[in-house]
Amino acid sequence: MRFTVRDCSSLPNVPGSCKETFNLYYYETDSVIATKKSAFWTEAPYLKVDTIAADESFSQVDFGGRLMKVNTEVRSFGPLNRNGFYLAFQDYGACMSLLSVRVFFKKCPSVVQNFAIFPETMTGAESTSLVIARGTCIPNAEEVDVPIKLYCNGDGEWMVPIGRCTCKAGYEPENNVACKACPAGMFKANQGTGVCTQCPSNSRSMSEAAPICTCRNGYYRADFDPSEVACTSVPSGPRNVISIVNETSIILEWHPPRETGGRDDVTYNIVCKKCRSDRRSCSRCDDNVEFVPRQLGLTETRVFISNLWAHTPYTFEIQAVNGVSNKSPFPPQHASVNITTNQAAPSTVPIMHQVSATMRSITLSWPQPEQPNGIILDYEIRYYEKVSRICIPEISSAMGSRPATDHSEYNSSMAKSQTNTARIDGLRPGMVYVVQVRARTVAGYGKYSGKMCFQTLTDDDYKSELREQLPLIAGSAAAGVVFIVSLVAISIVCSRKRAYSKEAVYSDKLQHYSTGRGSPGMKIYIDPFTYEDPNEAVREFAKEIDVSFVKIEEVIGAGEFGEVYKGRLKLPGKREIYVAIKTLKAGYSEKQRRDFLSEASIMGQFDHPNIIRLEGVVTKSRPVMIITEFMENGALDSFLRQNDGQFTVIQLVGMLRGIAAGMKYLAEMNYVHRDLAARNILVNSNLVCKVSDFGLSRYLQDDTSDPTYTSSLGGKIPVRWTAPEAIAYRKFTSASDVWSYGIVMWEVMSFGERPYWDMSNQDVINAIEQDYRLPPPMDCPAALHQLMLDCWQKDRNTRPRFAEIVNTLDKMIRNPASLKTVATITAVPSQPLLDRSIPDFTAFTSVEDWLSAIKMNQYRDSFLTAGFTSLQLVAQMTSEDLFMPLFDVRSIWKDASPDSQAYHCSPLLHFHWQGSHDALQMSCDLLGMLSGSCVKDMLWPEEQRQQESTCSHMHCSSQKRSCHVHSQ
Repeated sequence: MRFTVRDCSSLPNVPGSCKETFNLYYYETDSVIATKKSAFWTEAPYLKVDTIAADESFSQVDFGGRLMKVNTEVRSFGPLNRNGFYLAFQDYGACMSLLSVRVFFKKCPSVVQNFAIFPETMTGAESTSLVIARGTCIPNAEEVDVPIKLYCNGDGEWMVPIGRCTCKAGYEPENNVACKACPAGMFKANQGTGVCTQCPSNSRSMSEAAPICTCRNGYYRADFDPSEVACTSVPSGPRNVISIVNETSIILEWHPPRETGGRDDVTYNIVCKKCRSDRRSCSRCDDNVEFVPRQLGLTETRVFISNLWAHTPYTFEIQAVNGVSNKSPFPPQHASVNITTNQAAPSTVPIMHQVSATMRSITLSWPQPEQPNGIILDYEIRYYEKVSRICIPEISSAMGSRPATDHSEYNSSMAKSQTNTARIDGLRPGMVYVVQVRARTVAGYGKYSGKMCFQTLTDDDYKSELREQLPLIAGSAAAGVVFIVSLVAISIVCSRKRAYSKEAVYSDKLQHYSTGRGSPGMKIYIDPFTYEDPNEAVREFAKEIDVSFVKIEEVIGAGEFGEVYKGRLKLPGKREIYVAIKTLKAGYSEKQRRDFLSEASIMGQFDHPNIIRLEGVVTKSRPVMIITEFMENGALDSFLRQNDGQFTVIQLVGMLRGIAAGMKYLAEMNYVHRDLAARNILVNSNLVCKVSDFGLSRYLQDDTSDPTYTSSLGGKIPVRWTAPEAIAYRKFTSASDVWSYGIVMWEVMSFGERPYWDMSNQDVINAIEQDYRLPPPMDCPAALHQLMLDCWQKDRNTRPRFAEIVNTLDKMIRNPASLKTVATITAVPSQPLLDRSIPDFTAFTSVEDWLSAIKMNQYRDSFLTAGFTSLQLVAQMTSEDLFMPLFDVRSIWKDASPDSQAYHCSPLLHFHWQGSHDALQMSCDLLGMLSGSCVKDMLWPEEQRQQESTCSHMHCSSQKRSCHVHSQ
């Protein structure tokens, strides 16, 4: 405001005082309220800004000399919030002139600082006021830390900014006022003041403003790799793998990969796969396999692998991996090596138990080694008398520690046992004996078990025990006498009632009470059905398992009473194992439940490495279960058919030896199996064969659907596997099991072929009654076939016992050369090919008519040239005639018409032949050509075999167009 004020003293005639000031007011409003017609001079709404006083005033003298002293005053007011305002100047009588009024405001201009835009900002009402202005980051920039702001002072000037913005990733600063996008092929990884750089090797950016360059196909970045480094690739596979097999362990060595992918963090992983013998399927190795130094993340190019199964195919994959292998969609590059572990000695027998003791003997038993690594041939027991009576069992020696040697150990004695039970005789009374045991396979002996101490009875101990048992012995003897008398009485009554019968029906229970030929102290099988309450037998012989310990995984079959599952069993304090779980289907009767659990009562009495092991039963929840060990390869017959020709003779003999050992154990316990067949033998992953299916023998009569079993005397029996006395009289004994074992031998050596092929069961019965026997399978050693024939002796008393069979097979295993001689066929004088008893060819008048009827007229000249000009001569054809080059029987077969009636069931229906093998093959082809499916099986009688004549079996099938020729 510019104004002048006259000094009051220079004014004449002014009474009192006068004013030299004026007031400044303002009023905010959103609209015009003062017009020319209506002034708005009301003081009330106005706000006073200040009273304005002049710094200088002028007098009359100054006025006369035209010297005006002009004052300039500046006042600020606010803040203002309306659209406009009025200014008002109030004069109270001062002599003044308001020369000019200038209304203005100050602001800080819009500015870009620290990559942020600050808008125009009004200053405060006072010169000392500071107004905060919030900044906004320029495009493609971001705040770094605290929110950015700038202060505008009262003079319209910006103060120092607080906070800052910088260019985002993918953008670089330009003249400190803009952020420019990185061009294609360049990138900027982080926010900041940095500039764009070229993409690293094996990467690219296809668009602008790239914060990172993407890797090209086949190249990757690890999670911890910075974006500035080049992309890398996966390594190639290891090279030049070398494997060194030592029994059940292997050393693998290899060279590093040729290409590391541009990285220096290459490591190796080992993948172990256990395979079947044909390597068609493999599965991951279990957790027992050990890798030294480790299995994964190897930095060395060497690994030692142990705890493998013996004589088992394995595939090992050596994977090369680096930091980007997990980014690749493809599996790691690897090198594979296939190996088969050697036959290894069995592992250590874990522990021994004392079964009984006398003054002069100790009877011991022990479990089979956890890793038999083959078929256990026998056990060797080492024992010696300990001088000191103090004995600490050296269980730890089985785990590798080496105890101090006892000097009396040098005088140790040896004993052998075919089973896992042994009786040591010739000991001194009241002495402590240290005993160790080790198992033997074809590969040799395993390590001795830890030393265990056992003591014989003293004289006083023996007498005391005898006194305690005397009442029991007397009672047992009395009960035995009563029992025998009762049996005699019952036998007399029964024999009188059945005097017409040649031989009484064999009693099932006699086997359970016979003293048998078992070893002293050997327990005898007890029929669970002799218990008044069969459930008591289950509780006595089978262990109850809590169902929470059992985990069912998948169905593997169906049994007579329900489904069979594969599962896992984890008992407290023991490692988890695979098991087979038989279940009893819902809706069962009490009889079905009793029959179902009877198999567990039977199995629970057996403890032998070649008998299927019962783990326990579940009876307190539903479904009721029988839990047995799991056999990976299933039934022997199907396993052999799947692996036809894959096993050596010595391996097959080893399987037979295991079966015989199991049956020897059963025979010693006076148990008769009644249904011994390859289908009832189970095979584990180590090719150990175990006898199974103990529930079927008593209930064969309940099966009405299986064609394997045929009715006989009111019951069902497996005819092809059953001895003749059992078929005729139901007389089942261990001798009848020996007959069945001979059939199992034939099944094993023929790799699961069906005994007697497709002959009917009645034809099999008739053939056996006429002393016909199965021929040797192809490439069967003569010694094995002779053992089969011994098992098939008609007189059961002349058949070998299972103990003799085990000894015979052991000798074969120890002397493999005895198995090299294969059964052969020897030539004998020729006989007519066709049976003269066959009706003549009345349907035809000539050879030409006959050949024409079977649509083989093109061979007319061959027959006539050979001299067969009449049907009578054709009927006298011999094998030598067929062997003549005039007859191309293969082409005859091809030209024979199956549409002709003569082709099917022509008069050439029955035939006999004796001659050379090749001629026999041609004869069979011709007969198959002429007679088709009407050719009949023929086996030659035992009398001729015993006379060393050639006995042959021919079976021709027009459907298969093949001929089986076997020699006995």
